[in-house]
Amino acid sequence: MGVGFIRDKLEIKFLILYIAARVVEPLPLEGMQELTMCDDGIDYFEFTECLNDLVRTEHLRLTEQQTYCITPKGMKNSAICEPSLPYSIRVRTDKNVAAYNQKLLRKSQVRSRVEPRPNGTYTVELSLSDDLDTVMRLQLMVATEEMAQNLSDRFQKSPEEIYSRLLAALYQSED
Repeated sequence: MGVGFIRDKLEIKFLILYIAARVVEPLPLEGMQELTMCDDGIDYFEFTECLNDLVRTEHLRLTEQQTYCITPKGMKNSAICEPSLPYSIRVRTDKNVAAYNQKLLRKSQVRSRVEPRPNGTYTVELSLSDDLDTVMRLQLMVATEEMAQNLSDRFQKSPEEIYSRLLAALYQSED
């Protein structure tokens, strides 16, 4: 184990609660691990032991979707214990949580899915939303699953560009 600011299991628990209190939605194990392993003083085995202890003591709840969410008890204790975390860890964690929350927001605003049709073709549904409403919803029929997945992946990478190009194509003057 490396040398870090986090020194014991109690501090790891404080950090996990600190994270859980700041994310915009419950975290899967991978997300919780990614955000918690921000210090060289934390190893995976201690992390999982602390996470399980927090569930057992009802500071966190494991949902049916296998995500971790903070309970009122956990929220209360997180607020009390927050000053015990080293300042540099809080700053680093705040930055990481903000980036993670931004990814979650992006994921909720940009959606795509592929559905097979009875005739052997595929429907690709693409949707782009902002904070208030759906900006665009588009359904396309394509011949193969590979084409459908390709369109879905391209849309996920640059939905705003596709939206702008679609508008430009639709508003193109009729010369």
